[in-house]
Amino acid sequence: MNISISEPAKTSQAKAPVPRLNYAAQSPELFKKLADLSAAIRNGAIEASLVHLVEIRASQLNGCSFCLDMHVKEAKIHGERELRLYHVATWHESPLFEPRERAALAWTETLTRLPEGGVPDELYEYVRSQFSEKELADLTFVVMAINAWNRAGVAFRSMPGSADKLYGLDKAGLI
Repeated sequence: MNISISEPAKTSQAKAPVPRLNYAAQSPELFKKLADLSAAIRNGAIEASLVHLVEIRASQLNGCSFCLDMHVKEAKIHGERELRLYHVATWHESPLFEPRERAALAWTETLTRLPEGGVPDELYEYVRSQFSEKELADLTFVVMAINAWNRAGVAFRSMPGSADKLYGLDKAGLI
């Protein structure tokens, strides 16, 4: 089979994705380390509501339906307004986000899709105006962690909703 690396394999029929492997079971030590990083982030300098927005936006950009599903449900459980969840994908045009949230979302987009020349100085200065050095370092770790989870979720086709009961996400009232 000749598959181009630059293009996804195309099939004649659309099929529901089938999970490829359980990466947590295959590499439990590494999975635990990444989970520990995510737990440490929850105790970091970035407020939970902003962590959720960052995780949602990175998951949208990376096309990780498992993580997008999970973090939308977490945000809803933690009181995020539904309309703001709908607007995350269009945050540039939406009036629903504060300057600090906008800075975090811009930082997320840039670090998720690194430009060839690196992070522009103007963006760094804008984000730095909204976050202390500690907060900016923690925000960067939030982006790094969700991008790692997204890559595993996409590579191994983790199924949205498959861990809802395990993580208590069934309480979101979303199906």
